Amino acid sequence: MDLASLQHVNVKVAAVDTGGFDLSRVIPVFHRWIQDGVLADELAIDVADYRHVPDGPGVILVAHEAIYGLDQGDGSLGLLYDRRAAVDGTPQERLRQAARAALRACRLLEEDAALDGALRFDGGRIQVSVNDRAIAPNTGATDRALRPEVERLFQSLWGAGDHAIERLGEPRERYRLAASAGRQVPVAEILDRL
Repeated sequence: MDLASLQHVNVKVAAVDTGGFDLSRVIPVFHRWIQDGVLADELAIDVADYRHVPDGPGVILVAHEAIYGLDQGDGSLGLLYDRRAAVDGTPQERLRQAARAALRACRLLEEDAALDGALRFDGGRIQVSVNDRAIAPNTGATDRALRPEVERLFQSLWGAGDHAIERLGEPRERYRLAASAGRQVPVAEILDRL
């Protein structure tokens, strides 16, 4: 893998204590984000409801630059940021941009009055993937090239303490790493570090 070509970074932040959270509650919130231009640096366009798909994308907000979704992939709810447009900068800057966007969206959802605190996220459980198998196939070579950059990202988010990073999936799947800080980390705490 050529790190200079790294694009299409995805970041998923795990939801916590959802207690059967009804994803339909997010639909009007995402529509309001479009109307009010909440994502000031992105052009939000539409909302799509995929709640009927088992372990699927849930509810998504489509923007020109990225897709934000309350994803139910792997049977776990989380905020998934899927970068579609190219980002300038170093590989680390691209990873940080995706993490910042995902964590900012998590915080907006946590603070939204319409959700009344029913949705919280754990900044200590995050997945990073690359949504382009041509750039980053799920191979050992990709892992050797990209993992050090991802580890640097998590050290900047969580500090130098112990954390675990595990490569997920099989070769046919996207390259994906799941990272755990070993403790629940408030999103607001790590957003300040970005």
